[in-house]
Amino acid sequence: MDLVLGTMYFGTRTDEATSFALLDRYVEAGGRVLDTANCYSFWSSPSGHGGQSEAVIGRWLAANPGLREELVIATKVGVEPTDDGGVEGLSAAVIEREAARSLERLGIDVIDLYWAHGEDRATDLEETVSAFGALVTSGAVARLGVSNPPTWRVERGRAIAQGLGVEPWTALQLTTSYLEPRPGAAVPGKDHRFGWVTEETRDYLAEHPDLELWVYSPLVQGSYDRDDRPFPDAYEHAGTTERLAGLTRRADELGVPRSRLVLAWMLDQGWKPIVGVSTVEQLDSALASDSLRPEIR
Repeated sequence: MDLVLGTMYFGTRTDEATSFALLDRYVEAGGRVLDTANCYSFWSSPSGHGGQSEAVIGRWLAANPGLREELVIATKVGVEPTDDGGVEGLSAAVIEREAARSLERLGIDVIDLYWAHGEDRATDLEETVSAFGALVTSGAVARLGVSNPPTWRVERGRAIAQGLGVEPWTALQLTTSYLEPRPGAAVPGKDHRFGWVTEETRDYLAEHPDLELWVYSPLVQGSYDRDDRPFPDAYEHAGTTERLAGLTRRADELGVPRSRLVLAWMLDQGWKPIVGVSTVEQLDSALASDSLRPEIR
């Protein structure tokens, strides 16, 4: 199953008992890929720092011995706040230190996929790429990815890795959905300037089949199904009207929520949508999307 379980609010907005129940249900249904970050979720914590999500996953793994070998655990580094009001960035020292801390919180020996979470243009890209590569060489990390970069930085980073003879980025994490906002329009909560899938992204992915796309916020915070969460104003344009009408007709024909069809559409393209849920019922609906792939072709 290519559906990824997002764990952003585990240990903060989502209490530990509910987090455990969601993890149990996801694995029971055949899910095997968890997405977290060292900074999750500092904005929901009185401490102003992250680490809660990783710690909850670590305690769940400890309570389920033998399960770790079946899972892919992905975490990130780069945007955890510092005590002086800044952001940690992606220097070699930060990458090495935070990988060790993530491993400790998760209670594992290897991070299956380690993401550069955002950009750090104050640090030379070669230093960043080399530090990530060193973690793979040491065995602390199995695979590398990059989140929210412009396409040119992806290409440059991969070229640097090739020149250094180290592991390159082979996963890209951005946001998109079946509906898209007007180009250049501000979307609340989406403050990564280059964090969107564009036509250039799609073209780059088509030319580089070794690069896998993971999609965060694929359901626009529940806007497809929830009347209390309308689409942001940036989504108000003619393209939305036409596509949403077609999506609604097909969902009604099948008797399923629109969100489920959106996830099936993404899965059918070979993308890995990351779903963040707060109830087992929401999770079950998302999990059912895998069986709908034939219906959207």
